[in-house]
Amino acid sequence: MSATTATARERTKAANRAGFGAFIGSTIEWFDFYIYGTAAALVFDKVFFPELEGPIGTLVAFATFWVGFLARPLGGIIFGHYGDKLGRKKTLVITLLMMGVSTTAIGLLPGYASIGIAAPILLVCIRMIQGIGLGGEWGGSVLIASEHAPKGKSVLYGAFAQQGSPVGNTLSTVSFLAISQLPDDAFVSWGWRVPFLASAALVMVGLLVRLKVAESPAMAKLIEKKEVAKLPLSEVLRSHPMLIVLGIGACTIGLSATYFKSTFALSWATTSLGFDRSSFLTIILVANVTQIVVQPFGALIATRMKSWSRAVIVMLVPELILMPVMFVLISTENYGLAMVGVAVATIPHCLYYAALAGMLASRFPAHLRYTGISLCYQLCGTLLGGTTPIIGQFLLNRTGSITAVIAYAVFQVALTLGCMLLLLKRPNHDEQAAAPAAAPRTAPVTA
Repeated sequence: MSATTATARERTKAANRAGFGAFIGSTIEWFDFYIYGTAAALVFDKVFFPELEGPIGTLVAFATFWVGFLARPLGGIIFGHYGDKLGRKKTLVITLLMMGVSTTAIGLLPGYASIGIAAPILLVCIRMIQGIGLGGEWGGSVLIASEHAPKGKSVLYGAFAQQGSPVGNTLSTVSFLAISQLPDDAFVSWGWRVPFLASAALVMVGLLVRLKVAESPAMAKLIEKKEVAKLPLSEVLRSHPMLIVLGIGACTIGLSATYFKSTFALSWATTSLGFDRSSFLTIILVANVTQIVVQPFGALIATRMKSWSRAVIVMLVPELILMPVMFVLISTENYGLAMVGVAVATIPHCLYYAALAGMLASRFPAHLRYTGISLCYQLCGTLLGGTTPIIGQFLLNRTGSITAVIAYAVFQVALTLGCMLLLLKRPNHDEQAAAPAAAPRTAPVTA
């Protein structure tokens, strides 16, 4: 075996290990984040806000859900700074620990009946810590995978981290589906805590995997050459403000679609419509499994199509029709139709979500990439993703009709499509970085 072949195999092995590490870690962190959203929809109004009845209690519970999104940009700034200065791997170990500890703490938190107003206050504080952890996690997971990727496969490897979201969501749904079989009193008193406490064991598994992943080659090269940014946040805001704006818009439906389904629709279907808790959780579970199976094809489509812009159009335009259809079919209160509507509407945005990370990362230079993509993703989460259940519930309360919610969902799809198409007109820094190495094979470079 030649040295070149051996080196190539070692790089492939390192890339695969990085992809797997990104997948496992992001799965655990998204599980932690999603179980909060499910609990907010089903039980937090009763445990932490018992004096607020009906839709108002649900709205307040969703507000605490949003607090995690409010904290995510802070996590993106903090860990983006250190990730762009010290490396991707170190920050990913810290964020995983933060998420695990905070999630377990929620599972141990006494309710309003035990400690009064201190319960919701502590819930909000812990939720903020959870949000900071996830705010730093996403960008690092994407980059540790995509920067290890073989040439031309950054979108494909970035999808490893993206796959953690539907798998984490599925584990969250399965856990709540299992405990929802408990009597209501048991579910409210202790059953909902089980998924939160189980997080501690999952985090230990994630740490064992993540500690074996090597630093990304791009970051290692920057550290070796001492070319890391001194103040990544200041530099990226000064040098690439429009990238941040377009990136926020481009992330929209990739984040909010899940919360339209698994948080807002879950609450709407079980409180305003005729679905029971277990039935609609099963519908969400089918949609999550659909996403797990279909989502990787989005990365394949983007990798194989010559035009990323064309790939985005192919993936997102159907969602302009399928998202309204989903709400209409849920409103029929027919179990089978609702399941079909939610599952089919999942396909477009999950294809897009798989490709999103690699496309977004390619538009930022390596020395600012962690901070840049974290700001885009997490600010979008704060402004558009995390507010989805709140705005949806507000529109429903105000109008008494799901039509306004449908219009808001269509707006988010259109915003995502437009912003990503504009973003893809910007320079691809991965291609620019590869250009000097490719030049000597075609023509001599002269001064």
